Amino acid sequence: METINADSAGGAGLFLGITLLVLAAVMLAGCDARSEAAPAMQAPAVDVATVQATPVTVWGSFTGRVAAPETVELRPRVSGYINKVAFEEGAMVEQGDLLFEIDPRPYQARERAARARLATARSELSLADSEAGRAKQLLSSHAISREEYDRRSAAQANARAQLDEARAALDSARLDLEYTRVTAPITGRVGRAYVTRGNLASSDQTLLTTVVSVDPLYVYFDSNEQTVQQSPDFFQQGKGPAVHIGLAGEPGYPHRGQVDFIDNRLNASTGTLQYRAVVANPAGTFKPGQFARVEIPVAQLSDALLVDQKAVLTDQDRRYVYVVDKDNKVARRDVQPGRRVDDLLVIRDGLKPGDRVVVNGVQKIFGSGMPVVPQDVAMAKPDSSSQLAAMP
Repeated sequence: METINADSAGGAGLFLGITLLVLAAVMLAGCDARSEAAPAMQAPAVDVATVQATPVTVWGSFTGRVAAPETVELRPRVSGYINKVAFEEGAMVEQGDLLFEIDPRPYQARERAARARLATARSELSLADSEAGRAKQLLSSHAISREEYDRRSAAQANARAQLDEARAALDSARLDLEYTRVTAPITGRVGRAYVTRGNLASSDQTLLTTVVSVDPLYVYFDSNEQTVQQSPDFFQQGKGPAVHIGLAGEPGYPHRGQVDFIDNRLNASTGTLQYRAVVANPAGTFKPGQFARVEIPVAQLSDALLVDQKAVLTDQDRRYVYVVDKDNKVARRDVQPGRRVDDLLVIRDGLKPGDRVVVNGVQKIFGSGMPVVPQDVAMAKPDSSSQLAAMP
């Protein structure tokens, strides 16, 4: 029993020794591996663009309302029962197209009676002219009295006045007969028929339908007083500049218009000035009453400093960028951004032409003084058709 215990103790000691040697070798190998796998810290690569002064036009964004230049509420000029509705509701009509027909028979009768009265007046005038002519001859020979001559002359003048009255009555009757045909006063789109066949329409009272012109259309919008004061070159003219217009659901501002009217005073209750732009509408894209987004130039900057929007960072209420110096080290620079154009910002203060700004890779920078590997790229340029909008 003792021999067996001695052999067992010797074997256990030998096993423990071998295990410790293996652990020590593994630890030394791990230390060597970690020392070989830890390379020196390298400066990160970032994209750097040089700031340049660029002339740009600043655009302001406003909300407008589409309106028709001509809107007519069609009412009859004579009373009568509707014989015919001669249009399709919602269709385009040309000026002069028949829309409603009022029963013309009463007015045809009045027109015939007026013609008869005119014939009678002409006959009476002919008789009065003859009697007045004879009276003049008889007066010269003292065959009639002066009183009789004056009476016949007055009868002649009265007959002539009655003829003029009969002519006027006939003209009026013809007009009334013509008014039984209610035609489109303008070219445009007609609305629904408010009065249908068989119903009575009263002159100057009953609304028959509406007609609105559709090409071109107006877009009315208001500008605040501050914008007007800051933009005298664009907003204090009798006729304004071209504008860009977009409708709800449309990306951007695909339509073009022209400001043709600027109000002569500000609205005292709202502090705004009203403008009107004319926009072509041959395809019927615009509808009177629609809301529209309008962008109009409000300022011209001859030397704006534009920086990629991704380069401008925020620290609480401050905006800043990272600028790379001649030693390829970054420095924080506080800036005052202005308006936005595409993915660029106008920098009002904090930068100057020639500054090298980090535009990509700012997430790799942990603070000022950090070295970087700059890779020069071109600063993006605004699209010539893009709009500058106010910063939120």
